[in-house]
Amino acid sequence: MQNIKITTSQNIDIDYALAGIGDRALARLIDYAIFFAMYFASAIVLGIFLSASNRLNSTLIIVVVIVWLSLCVFYDLLTEIFFNGQSVGKRAIKIKVISLNGQRPSVGQYLLRWVFRLIDFGISFGSVALISIIMSENRQRLGDVVAGTVLVKITPSTQFHDLVFIPVDVNGGHLVSYPEVTQLTDDDIVLIHDVIRNFNRTRNSMMIYKLAVKIKKFLNVTHAANINEYQFLEIILADYNHITSNAVA
Repeated sequence: MQNIKITTSQNIDIDYALAGIGDRALARLIDYAIFFAMYFASAIVLGIFLSASNRLNSTLIIVVVIVWLSLCVFYDLLTEIFFNGQSVGKRAIKIKVISLNGQRPSVGQYLLRWVFRLIDFGISFGSVALISIIMSENRQRLGDVVAGTVLVKITPSTQFHDLVFIPVDVNGGHLVSYPEVTQLTDDDIVLIHDVIRNFNRTRNSMMIYKLAVKIKKFLNVTHAANINEYQFLEIILADYNHITSNAVA
């Protein structure tokens, strides 16, 4: 599986698995199914109106055709803008468009990807996109290369419910050092866990340091001089686990 390393806005390097041709094709098939569903729904609605009026309404037919074509043409652009880089098909396959600079793609980047669909899939009948994905280092179609985006798999290496924490005493045995952890989300905790696990595998201490600095700045906290960044992150996990466990209990 080919990966790409993206530096997030928190200056943390995260490895993403690149979406392959098969992932793209499956997502597109789902999107095509939506197109056909919209077509049949439009045809049914049109048939009902025409049956009710007992006459051919050319204006209504033109309006329905324009609406359906507009949805098909602008579908990818609108869904990626409003659904954070995902169409319905991409969401089902768990892939999404991200920017190579680690930030959320801008509207301009989404627009470039959409415009170059004309070359990738239109006049070339998909051959340009196929060749570009095969030949490019990061499996990018031409639109991605121009827009500075890439399509990646978003299934996290660790799901929140899969995290194994040290059991806590819900009766108060654990002393919370940082009650501010309630400001963190489950996704933040997953990221902390993944960085710690990555450090244990690679000994890349810079990832630990950068993430600890970001967490301290976000929560507006500090840690004791006798505690290092790794221990600080472990305490954050323990505090979060304790507080959330008590909330459930």
